[in-house]
Amino acid sequence: MVTVIIPALNEEKTINQVIRLISNSPIVNEILVIDDKSYDNTIKQARRFQKVKIYTSSKIGKGTSMREGMLLSKDEVIVYLDADILTYPPDIVELLSEPVIKGEADFVKSCFDRQAGRVTELVAKPLLSILFPDLTHFSQPLSGMIAGKKSWFKKVEFENDYGVDIGILLDMHTLGAKMKEVNIGFIENRMQTWEQLAKMSREVSKAILKRAKRIEVTNLETLENISVIRTQMDYAIRESLMGMEKMIIFDMDNTLLEGSFITTAAGEFNFKDDLIKIVTDYENPYTRTKSIARLLKNRSLEELLNITDKIKIIDDAEYVISGLKKKGYICGIISDSYDVVTNHLKNKLKMDFSIGNELEFSKSVATGEVKVPSAFMRNKFSKCNHDFCKSNVLYQLAEKYKIDIKNIISVGDSENDICLVKESGIGISFCSENKYLNLVADRIISERSFLKILDIAH
Repeated sequence: MVTVIIPALNEEKTINQVIRLISNSPIVNEILVIDDKSYDNTIKQARRFQKVKIYTSSKIGKGTSMREGMLLSKDEVIVYLDADILTYPPDIVELLSEPVIKGEADFVKSCFDRQAGRVTELVAKPLLSILFPDLTHFSQPLSGMIAGKKSWFKKVEFENDYGVDIGILLDMHTLGAKMKEVNIGFIENRMQTWEQLAKMSREVSKAILKRAKRIEVTNLETLENISVIRTQMDYAIRESLMGMEKMIIFDMDNTLLEGSFITTAAGEFNFKDDLIKIVTDYENPYTRTKSIARLLKNRSLEELLNITDKIKIIDDAEYVISGLKKKGYICGIISDSYDVVTNHLKNKLKMDFSIGNELEFSKSVATGEVKVPSAFMRNKFSKCNHDFCKSNVLYQLAEKYKIDIKNIISVGDSENDICLVKESGIGISFCSENKYLNLVADRIISERSFLKILDIAH
């Protein structure tokens, strides 16, 4: 059986049709959509299909999405498809995967009936003819529709820019993989702007030169231009949410989840004593956050998501969130845990946004570094004196989505939720033993069920 991986960034207009097409294939075991932190309705469209599993990449870039999708796949045979193409043949999965299944190839590259792009003709092919002449028979070396064995994909480097596709081809060649090019018929995709083409040509050139043994590494810097820095918004306003007037915010640890991510991880990875020492020794929340993140160094994205999946979600969470959305609520998570975890839970519960500390990854492995989003920091909207506080995020969200604070419900369980619950239109203390939180909350729920929220939310 085959896993199909679809890296996706703002593809709300096309992803539905791509998923529907490949869902008809009898050999497809699972479909993974790896969201590159889209700010349109891409994920909403993907959620329509039961067979689809949705994950949010730990770092912006197609290469990271591709690598993480591969690591999360359950099958040895993997097919990668672009999310923006509407002219795939009905048997696209079979065309790409058949040589791998039959043992004829370890890696398959697609070609198609369309004139090769300008970067291919003017950059990629000339460089390949000089540096990798054995690969000149590949008519479209930059094609992103590929297939191969997971065991081989684990060995290659996934560049996190336009160089990812040519980089995989060159690495497979260098590693000695059996490779084949398969024609998948007529394909039509979007034309790139001249600005995009210039960036693409630089990054494709860099990926090729980086792998050419005859090029000295010290000379590569002279062949690169400074990459355009893409700044990710802390949270983007989706078109579908514009004009909505109500919001509900959930804490994650011991609220949506019947447990804490970091304490569960401490048990699994045997750093309980280290965690206790950090929590007791450091009063400053920023220092504590930085120190705890170091305990996760060298842990893979897959390991962290597996830990998350071991923690039970409140039984009626999905039902209640679905009901809240029908009532017109934007549903999200604010947590002092990590965004890679909150995003995973957001996807599972079909919520609209999540905000957490940004755990840093390199090649899908945690570096031990973490970034506290600026939204948590004291700002012009702040009502409390804390340097870092969830209530600061609350007011920024209200401003971003143009929602009156009185129309925002917040649900939390701990000391860290006191300001958030206090400042919200309706604050709910959920199964909390914190007397101060219970004191400031408008409502107290003492059983592990969210059903009462449906009665509270109008």
